[in-house]
Amino acid sequence: MNERLKELRKTLGYSQREFGDKLGLSRDVISNLELGRVDLKEHIIKLICEVFNVNEQWLRIGQGEMFLKLSREDEITQWLGSLVKPDNNNEFMKKFVHMLSKLDIEDWKVLEKMALMMIDEKEDARQKPSK
Repeated sequence: MNERLKELRKTLGYSQREFGDKLGLSRDVISNLELGRVDLKEHIIKLICEVFNVNEQWLRIGQGEMFLKLSREDEITQWLGSLVKPDNNNEFMKKFVHMLSKLDIEDWKVLEKMALMMIDEKEDARQKPSK
């Protein structure tokens, strides 16, 4: 399990310190877990799976995919949860989402029309031969 923990951390692109910070653990604890000096306790396994959306079967015994496949609604819920976490200092993100929350149905229709127009323009640009 310690090798899979290390593989997970590297896949996520975190240092041991960053990975530990996300879990509320020190770099030394993560190092000891990865080296197999300390066994992964049940509560840490559950925490890792929850925080990083990891397939528990993969972490425990290497079966299945590393990450769980989320529904669109679950992805949105997870992302919104990260938006309001105390360690999220991205004020632009918060202001932008707050602004979106104020839109009515007609505003959303306008945004959808604009997005579709942008897609059409991008497709047109791809179809034009380059000089």
